[in-house]
Amino acid sequence: MTNKIASEVKKSHEELIERFCKWAETRSDIRTAIVAGSRARIDHSADEWSDLDIIIVTTDPDHYLSKSDWINNFGKPLLTFIDTSSASNDKLRVVLYEGMLDVDFCIVPCEGMQKSAQWIDQTIKANADRKALNWIWNVYGRGVRVLIDKDDIAPTFCEVAASVKKPSPPRPTQDEFLEVVNDFYYHAVFAAKHLRRGELWWTVTHLDCRLQHSLLQMIEWHALAEHGWKHDTWFLGRFLEDWAMPEAVEGLRETFARYDEENVKRALLAVIELFQSLARETAIKLSYLYPKEMDKNVTDWIRTCVSEASSRRQ
Repeated sequence: MTNKIASEVKKSHEELIERFCKWAETRSDIRTAIVAGSRARIDHSADEWSDLDIIIVTTDPDHYLSKSDWINNFGKPLLTFIDTSSASNDKLRVVLYEGMLDVDFCIVPCEGMQKSAQWIDQTIKANADRKALNWIWNVYGRGVRVLIDKDDIAPTFCEVAASVKKPSPPRPTQDEFLEVVNDFYYHAVFAAKHLRRGELWWTVTHLDCRLQHSLLQMIEWHALAEHGWKHDTWFLGRFLEDWAMPEAVEGLRETFARYDEENVKRALLAVIELFQSLARETAIKLSYLYPKEMDKNVTDWIRTCVSEASSRRQ
């Protein structure tokens, strides 16, 4: 993307925010609006590819979820839909505007804002739920930007959110380490069996999702074992190219599969090879035992099975 186009995209997002603020000021049911995510944080701040996340605190959340005409006030929408997959269980009105500007409007009832602040405060003080703390840190702790605050509730929320410190990932125990290793190899065998049966769809989705999930965990542990447990590994693989070890990033090139039998064979063996290398190195750095015999037995069987794989259903 050229600098000119990048500049135009940045300007377009700023103009959209300005139009949103002017419109929201006229809506009595909208009490607070906050920008979260990349367009509010400093570390890895927004670029021309970033979306815009706006939290709308309203007395009438159903209106903004059941209707979509209001999104026309900020630009020309190409599409919109409701996303309920948010980790916070909030519902999002997702919009793609002309110019490919993507905006997530997180619709939150007023009481939900207060409950969120209370939940964040309690979670921070308890310091027990690391998954929740990690989510809070990445969504709010890295920065928020208040657009509108008619009831003066944003400062309390922002103060609570800002009080969370970056949670250091817990060092896995020997048992937790083996759980991930065993889970990976079990599902590697599972994938090989379905490949042998000729079920490419099942094999590809399993390889590119389930096995990659275990691989990502090992990539994180591998980087943390090398750089220390305060090393910022972000979440869900975000900015992996920046924080993972170079050999892990390089090894990923061959680990994803196309919908093609020979390509699936290659990708399956590649993901096993990369996981095996990282897991063994991580075990050494953590002074943990590594199940070499299991590794060899499973890997040898998979190589034999893959070499005989056929697209024909048996």
